[in-house]
Amino acid sequence: MRSGERYAERMRLPAAGWLGVVVLALIAAGLSNMGDMRWWRVSASLVILVVPLVGAWWLGRLPVRVVEAEGETWLQVDDARLPMSAVADVEILEPVAYSDALGVAMHPLAFVVQRPWINRGVRVVLDDPEDPTPYWVVASRRPERLREALLSSRADAPAV
Repeated sequence: MRSGERYAERMRLPAAGWLGVVVLALIAAGLSNMGDMRWWRVSASLVILVVPLVGAWWLGRLPVRVVEAEGETWLQVDDARLPMSAVADVEILEPVAYSDALGVAMHPLAFVVQRPWINRGVRVVLDDPEDPTPYWVVASRRPERLREALLSSRADAPAV
C-alpha cells in the first residue's frame, strides 16, 4: 500500500480463471488456423490468442482503495471517488445478499462495480441529498477489511 492508503485491492482474475482463459484462447487459435500456415491465418490465430488474454488482464486491473487525502477519507473505485462525509452506512454483503443486491433488489440508480468471479462485497449507503445515487455496491474479496477501513475514519473523527 502507498502512504495514505488504509485499504487496497485489485479485482484480479483467480488462477483457475486464467487457466480457463488460456485454454480456451489456445483452442480457438488452433481451430482458426486448422493447419493452414498462410500468413493471414497465422496472424488471425495470434490475434485470437492475444485478445482474450488482454481482456482478462484488463477486467482484473480495477483497483478498490480507501485513501486518506485532502483531510478526508475517500473510497476510490477505478476513477470514481466517494468522500466518507457523504456516507451514511457501510454493509457487508455475503454471497446471497450480494446476489440479491445485484438482482431484483437493486435500485436503478445504484453505482455498481462487480466482477463475476467475486461473490461478496459491500453496500455503501449515501447520505447526500444532491446525489441521486442511493448507494454503491462494490465487489470485494475481503469486505470485512474494506468496511473496517471505511468506518475507521468515523472513529478517528473528533466527536461533535
